[in-house]
Amino acid sequence: MTELDTSTRAKRPEFRNIHALSDLPGYRLPLAGLVSILHRISGAIMFLLLPFIIWMFDMSVSSEISFARFAGAFEGSGGWFLKLVALALIWAYLHHLIAGLRHLRMDISHAAVSKESGKRSAAITLVLSIGLTVILGAKLFGLY
Repeated sequence: MTELDTSTRAKRPEFRNIHALSDLPGYRLPLAGLVSILHRISGAIMFLLLPFIIWMFDMSVSSEISFARFAGAFEGSGGWFLKLVALALIWAYLHHLIAGLRHLRMDISHAAVSKESGKRSAAITLVLSIGLTVILGAKLFGLY
């Protein structure tokens, strides 16, 4: 038997310390990785906005007077800020739902775990979540 000659092989680079400010900006994250990180961020947004969700639900179903106050809060001087918060919540819900369905599909189907399928499903997830958010945001801001 012959042993492998290590002197003719090219030495592979070793990365021991990753510096966040110098190394991470040049790192190209795959689309599937971006969708995965956004899935976690959208879950965190929904968790952090839970008091706002409960307030909206309580104000909209308590009585006609509270519903009128609720609708008026979105039309007042600070209404644009509440609409932006609601839009962030809409995106977080839609993205989390679609990315969660993507993950379920990958768990069920072994064919969906290939590199090409992951890239395609990640692109579909981003297009659907952003597209639906734009449509619902247009409705929220009164464009139609």
